[in-house]
Amino acid sequence: MILPMKNAVRRGLFALVLALTAASGMAAARGDLTRHVDPFIGTDGTGHVTPAAMVPFGMVAPGPDNADRGWSYSSGYQYRAPRILGFSNTHISGAGIPELGDVLLMPAAGTRWTAQSTDFSAVHDKQSESARPGVYRVTLPGHGVRVELTTTQRVGVHRYTFTQAGRVQVLVDLQHGLLFGDGPRVTQASSSVDAARGELTGTTHAKNWVEREASFIVRFDRPIERVTTLPPRAGEKAARYVLDFDVGAGRVLHARVALSTVDVDGARRNLAVDEAKSFEAVRGAAQAQWQRLLSRIEIDADARFKKIFYSALYRTLLHPSDIADADGRVRGPTGQVMAAPGGVYYSTLSLWDTFRGVHPLFTLLVPERVPGFIQTMLAHQRAQGYLPLWTAWGRETHTMIGNPALPVIADAVAKGLHRQGAGFDLQAALQAMVETSTLPRPNAPEWAQRGWDDYERFGYLPLDRISNESVSKTLELGIGDDAVARVARAAGRADLAERFARRAGGWRHLWDAQTQMMRGKDSAGRWREPFDPLVPTSPMNNPGDYTEANAWQYTLTPALHDPAGLVVQMGGPAAFEAWLDRFFSVQAPGTNKHLGQEALIGQYAHGNEPSHHIAYLYAWTAAPEKGQALIRRIAGSFYGSGPNGIIGNDDCGQMSAWLVLATLGFYPVVPASGSYVAGTPLVVGARLRRPDGGWLHIRPGRRAGVWLDGRPLDPRALPHAALLQARQLEIGAAR
Repeated sequence: MILPMKNAVRRGLFALVLALTAASGMAAARGDLTRHVDPFIGTDGTGHVTPAAMVPFGMVAPGPDNADRGWSYSSGYQYRAPRILGFSNTHISGAGIPELGDVLLMPAAGTRWTAQSTDFSAVHDKQSESARPGVYRVTLPGHGVRVELTTTQRVGVHRYTFTQAGRVQVLVDLQHGLLFGDGPRVTQASSSVDAARGELTGTTHAKNWVEREASFIVRFDRPIERVTTLPPRAGEKAARYVLDFDVGAGRVLHARVALSTVDVDGARRNLAVDEAKSFEAVRGAAQAQWQRLLSRIEIDADARFKKIFYSALYRTLLHPSDIADADGRVRGPTGQVMAAPGGVYYSTLSLWDTFRGVHPLFTLLVPERVPGFIQTMLAHQRAQGYLPLWTAWGRETHTMIGNPALPVIADAVAKGLHRQGAGFDLQAALQAMVETSTLPRPNAPEWAQRGWDDYERFGYLPLDRISNESVSKTLELGIGDDAVARVARAAGRADLAERFARRAGGWRHLWDAQTQMMRGKDSAGRWREPFDPLVPTSPMNNPGDYTEANAWQYTLTPALHDPAGLVVQMGGPAAFEAWLDRFFSVQAPGTNKHLGQEALIGQYAHGNEPSHHIAYLYAWTAAPEKGQALIRRIAGSFYGSGPNGIIGNDDCGQMSAWLVLATLGFYPVVPASGSYVAGTPLVVGARLRRPDGGWLHIRPGRRAGVWLDGRPLDPRALPHAALLQARQLEIGAAR
């Protein structure tokens, strides 16, 4: 009796210390959380993050471009690049293909440039470069100017402070853009200059990752003294201007750049919304937006981890981008002008990446925006005939595979978000999902999904009937089929639910019991030969049956919708545990950033999305503590506080969302299910603000298991609705 009493005392003291520590940490967390955010994390290496000035889900992003082409410069920026070409006003953060980079400006003191000038770039003072949420600053000593950038939802605001009074110049390059190929990107363009008003307007039509048009207005706060039109280089269709100004003794010049997908009038109306605000007022408003969203999660951690965590949280909220004009117009996926549903229209939908963690996180963090995301997808389907895959500036890129919009919609339905706020129509959503999964797509490019005959006939995609990615495409389509079945059940359509649940089981056709891998199979039922499960493939670099991954990594894809079924297929929990043990220990031939083989633990590749759920699968074994240990190892090994703090493309926030969710202690292994799988909290305490204004307190448990307000929960099924009604979640170390 005495020993248990002593243990009870110890537990009580531990609980008191934990509570006091958490309370102290939470108090410290309040205040300006933007001070913990470093936008340069992920800008060195393969993170492809931009330090541009951005507001949450903003349309524009004024920031520096070090180069205009190449995979390494997908966002236009690399931390160690020595020169800056200029400052363009649209960017995608964390993507794997360069796009946008509209309307580049570059200022300089004096009148150094003429019509014969060819190099306008500058070496920047690295020590002077800084970025915080909503603002970017750098000094260009050779150009004699300090550049500061901030932004509203649709307008980039530039402030140039020159080292000398009098005449200065600004390059305005309308030809510039971030290129996937060699270019030139502009196919057609028009522009005009109103010198007295200090204004440029125009429209560029471009062909790069997508075909699109961008209309703009650039307004300076001084009249233009002289306009020099630079001679076009080979193949160029858009103008490049050198504009002269007299800044007098004040030495400061402001420029505002508004964009529109529709027309110049739309850009002008966008500009008018916040035109009266000063630079500092705009910067302050941007910071306030970030503070409001960042403060929806508070954590107790040391300064370094807070920097890593809040920088990750910041990156999850950069995209998707609301590209609707202030008047509610937007140019849709086929180029037509339409009314944005509810006045919002989201692009930069990197859905193959973000359906896994980003969108489930949004349902916790910004549920008020989720109906707008879904309404955008439904509008896209009405215009294009199928739901979006990966969109940039509202246009479809047809990048990646499967139907990743489907689990995003199913997740929102499972969490009841179709009935909240603006909501969305359940039956219309189901119809769009069914049409996306059954109707032919004759206008899709040849590498994309065009029809369904082979998939319906065989139950899988035979490797001899498509050019590549047969295994990955089959498995990813199964995720979408399961999502349709879930929404059909919610809508009372048992017939559709049965049909699509049956299709979702197609992964079983590709399970090779001999190799214990998902393996390519031809239309006659013969396995792929030769077969090496260690070899990663990708259609752009090494064609084969898998997408930026190998057989080891894709074998666990069915767990994204049927983890219990996969465990049974593999022989039960003990066999599944042994398989996972091998997975995390078999060494890879080496890293390959172009084939998704980065941030490796055995065959686990955290640098790409197909692996992101796998550590949590130990929850289906008798050894969940192995998964908890791996989660801590992944977070500690592959996320840092420096510019190289992300290994692998951030992929519009998915790498970051994994860390945010892991920190809270759970992850949406089955994204369409409306529930989460417990891992282990990475901090002593965390608070998640509920939509009703209350808080869910999260902490490591003093006992094994998962406890919600004192009630035990299945660690493999933490219900979203229950979390949002509770006050305390405890997740104990498994043993």
